[in-house]
Amino acid sequence: MRRWVLISVLLLCVAVVCGQRRYGYGGGGRGSRQAAPPQVDNLNWSVDPKFKDDVFTFVRIQYQSTWGWEKWRTDWPDSDQNFSFRLQQVTALKVNPNPVILELTDQEIFRYPWIYIVEPGRLLFSEEEVAALKKYLLGGGFLMVDDFWGVDEYENFYEQIKRVFPDREPQDIPFDHPIFNCIFPLKEKLPSKPQIPNIYLGIQSEWSHETWERPDAKTPEYKGIYDDKGRMMVIICHNTDLGDGWEREGESEYYFREFSEKQAYPLGINIVYYAMTH
Repeated sequence: MRRWVLISVLLLCVAVVCGQRRYGYGGGGRGSRQAAPPQVDNLNWSVDPKFKDDVFTFVRIQYQSTWGWEKWRTDWPDSDQNFSFRLQQVTALKVNPNPVILELTDQEIFRYPWIYIVEPGRLLFSEEEVAALKKYLLGGGFLMVDDFWGVDEYENFYEQIKRVFPDREPQDIPFDHPIFNCIFPLKEKLPSKPQIPNIYLGIQSEWSHETWERPDAKTPEYKGIYDDKGRMMVIICHNTDLGDGWEREGESEYYFREFSEKQAYPLGINIVYYAMTH
């Protein structure tokens, strides 16, 4: 994992120039509007076989839920593939075109420095998963948690993550933190922390101006969990849905322009950059 991080630092150092010149993220008004994005079927690229392990891989975590269907599949596979493509497109980072699905107890997880959990509002860790996640994070790994809304869902995730780190409290991440500004300066473009709605609410927001899924989820929250040296190990993206911003980018020009291009992709890329360089 250390070799991968060193390579990532070198490659990502040029991401500011590449991303802003080639794609125009965070550009604001209609002058930066892009054409309709390509469909998933066309998102194919190759990596150098000599360095097939020195690439960023989107790793989605499969988990058990107290609900009857597999919430971990939400937005899959389009969000994973689209984000991988955009990361490859607008940065100098080499990215695996084939996202991966793993369980926390799979030893393969230690090959990858970044993992993603979606919709943890009814997530339930086993004791084995608690131990595996703690080992992974303290060993240098990074977890992004996304797309859960309201008080009840947060309380469920909080209970589960406290089983992993009973002595560590999630801390609010201020809007001037580098994770919001290290590649794409969101604070310069947005009035407050990003709240990315699902596509249906996003389209309606053009006239409703509402981007929250329920009354107790009006304020987007971003929290971090840190190790003893102050390294962020977990970012918790609550009352927001970056995954839909990635998955549904091609379905509405308005949604793409207002939420995918301006918020979901810039923040996602910032998170990856920050995770790989801090």
